[in-house]
Amino acid sequence: MEAPFDITVLMVITVMAGIGAQVLGKYLKVPGIVFLLLFGILLGPDGLSLVHPQLLGDGLEVIVSLSVALILFEGGLNLQVRDLTKISGSLRNLVTIGAIITLIGGAIAAHFLAQFSWQLAFLYASLVVVTGPTVIGPLLKQVQVDRQVATLLESEGVLIDPVGAIIAVLVLDVVLNGGDADPQKLLTGLVIRLGIGTAIGASAGWALGQFLKQADILSEELKNLVVLAGLWGLYGFAQYIRDESGLMATVVAGLVLSAANVPELRNLRRFKGQLTVLAVSVLFILLAADLSLASIVALGWGSLFTVLALMFLVRPLSIWICTHGSGLNWRQKLFVSWIGPKGIVSASVASLFAILLTQDQISGGESIKALVFLTIMITVVMQGLTAQLVASLLQVTATGRQGAVIVGSNPLARLIARLFQERSESVVLIDTNAAAVKEAENENLRVFLSSGMDTQVLEEAGLESMGTFLAMTKNGEVNFVLAQRAAEEFDPPRVLAVFPKNPDSKSKSSKVQPALTFDLPLKNWNQYLDEGQVKLVETVLQDPGFAFQQTYLQALIDAGKLVPLLLERQNMLQVVRAGQPWQPGDRLICLIHDPKPKLLNKLSGGTTTTRLTLSQLPTVKEVPMPSAAYADGS
Repeated sequence: MEAPFDITVLMVITVMAGIGAQVLGKYLKVPGIVFLLLFGILLGPDGLSLVHPQLLGDGLEVIVSLSVALILFEGGLNLQVRDLTKISGSLRNLVTIGAIITLIGGAIAAHFLAQFSWQLAFLYASLVVVTGPTVIGPLLKQVQVDRQVATLLESEGVLIDPVGAIIAVLVLDVVLNGGDADPQKLLTGLVIRLGIGTAIGASAGWALGQFLKQADILSEELKNLVVLAGLWGLYGFAQYIRDESGLMATVVAGLVLSAANVPELRNLRRFKGQLTVLAVSVLFILLAADLSLASIVALGWGSLFTVLALMFLVRPLSIWICTHGSGLNWRQKLFVSWIGPKGIVSASVASLFAILLTQDQISGGESIKALVFLTIMITVVMQGLTAQLVASLLQVTATGRQGAVIVGSNPLARLIARLFQERSESVVLIDTNAAAVKEAENENLRVFLSSGMDTQVLEEAGLESMGTFLAMTKNGEVNFVLAQRAAEEFDPPRVLAVFPKNPDSKSKSSKVQPALTFDLPLKNWNQYLDEGQVKLVETVLQDPGFAFQQTYLQALIDAGKLVPLLLERQNMLQVVRAGQPWQPGDRLICLIHDPKPKLLNKLSGGTTTTRLTLSQLPTVKEVPMPSAAYADGS
């Protein structure tokens, strides 16, 4: 009973350490993989000697294979086809031309800097062709860059893994055969594996989608487990038909199932996401514990220079070539060039290759494994810890995302929507009132006749790529609930709602922010709009006199005479947040209740009031209402 007990203790410690590392990373806002690697090394034979992966024997390879299949399926499930079309050219280049550039560039660096033979150098390079979706996913959730950049990085991480793994296997075949290989056969093997994986994955993904649509008698939990069983079944079948085709099958199955409009798909994604976190936590602890620190030290300084060359020369060259003519600006390209961490596929395949090379009595297996893990550690730590800073410096953070999804199609909501469209920003309205929806359609606004609680509708509206969610129905409590749901499900950068100042105690810790003004009398302002008792004005807050301008405008807000709608700062348009601090240079677009023209005359300097001079008053000018026919309806 000693061996089974040792394995039980091993797995218990591994799971506890893995989840603990994830929690610590979340608390310190550092990618969890940093602590996973650290904990794995500390618990392994070179540290506290509490985790010995060799006790698992062949079981370690089984755990790695099934876990990687799950990770890649979850990655494919989270990819949005509509987002992929926007970066399809760059993505295609990255998984083809980019893979070749990394393979050749990495091999040159490993040969001349790390003093590897050409065969081992190409084998190392084939292992670092991939980027790690298990690292990039959590990193992008933490950093939150703009949608186009995030989609490119996430898609590359998912799609390059099966391609890179197959390339690595083909290169290994060459090494094991003493370098005697026909290039045409290698290319044919690559195409066949990718083709078989794609065909099996597409068929299985479609079959799973059809089954879930018809399986009304199954509970949500059982449906999730059916998908898990189906995933591992298709992976095993693909591997049986042709080795190393299973990874491509899992990615394609995830993509097809994601596009199948399966009911409660978001719950399925959440379940698979939880399993992926567990799989990543366990795998990195086990694989890091199996690493010999002495083998890394034995590599010398050349190995460090090899990794740096990969990061600062090969990766940027690949990105700039592959994204040429893509529409990405230089800031976005530079950020993508910086983010290329290696992950679980590199680690697992490197560990497997080290065993195979040793079994065939070919030296260099441990050196390759050590260099791959050194690459993982350096890329993860450097890029993970600096990603937020680099994204902020390059101004590619998600806070720069534009557009809005507005729940409510009342006159004030439609006015805000038209203001967004007038500035070429995407905007979508959602309302359950057919008459209000018809009004929006007459104004050529994009609108859904549905509930704002329907996550599928929010997804169709494009909330995942929008910068703002705004709930402004006539019911403040409902607005708060709608906004909370949107924040939990989609986590857009700005979540706003028209609601009472303190709807409940939860608002203090919620991401939901009050929109426009506190306790906004929405019914009154909609009536003013319907009766034409308003004027649209804009003002730029300037020094000197900023403090007075702010005080004066706030007095009008408190008096119910003015409501700020939009704020333009650093060329970015935002819905105003109640109580939001203003800055000199801000341009405010406001709505004034002005049944008679006296208020506007005062603001614009047409008349003076007691103790106020023209130089003290904010510069306010009337602007025309946005045309209801401005939008093209697209």
